[in-house]
Amino acid sequence: MDSLKKVVVIGPECTGKSELSAFLADTFHTRWVAEYAREYIDELERPYVASDLVEIARGQIEREDQQAKMASRVLICDTDLYVIKIWSMFKYGYCDPWILETINQRRYDLYLLTYVDIPWEDDPQREHPGKRQELYDIYRKELEGQSVPFIEIKGEREERRRTAVDAVRSLLEGS
Repeated sequence: MDSLKKVVVIGPECTGKSELSAFLADTFHTRWVAEYAREYIDELERPYVASDLVEIARGQIEREDQQAKMASRVLICDTDLYVIKIWSMFKYGYCDPWILETINQRRYDLYLLTYVDIPWEDDPQREHPGKRQELYDIYRKELEGQSVPFIEIKGEREERRRTAVDAVRSLLEGS
């Protein structure tokens, strides 16, 4: 599994991460890891709180590790722990140390940063339609501080898909 490449689709809410993740997995005949937070929050019988983010992080990692065992050449991850870190900092002003430590232990090969140029779609789990650009800037700054390459995904659906496919193909050809 050492040769398995991991690609994370990352960005603010409602920027096409899940749709792009599923498309990439289909295109490259591999697996993708859905965002665990959606399922977790759907099952709660109360509003989520900061401590839930650790459970969400654990669930995301567990799913990622399960899917990695079945992936072929590349695993597509619809979010990773950076999403949880950024959300925690944005909403609560801090991030649990376990999440921060675990971020440093995980390895990824490429980030696809989805831009906010697609229309907002209302969803009960989405919280900040007016703050997508602010959040995008936070994601970009976070990724700029990492040693892992990232590509911005912008434009209409087909342009986004082409950019993402080209980036993943380039990653795979370089291995």
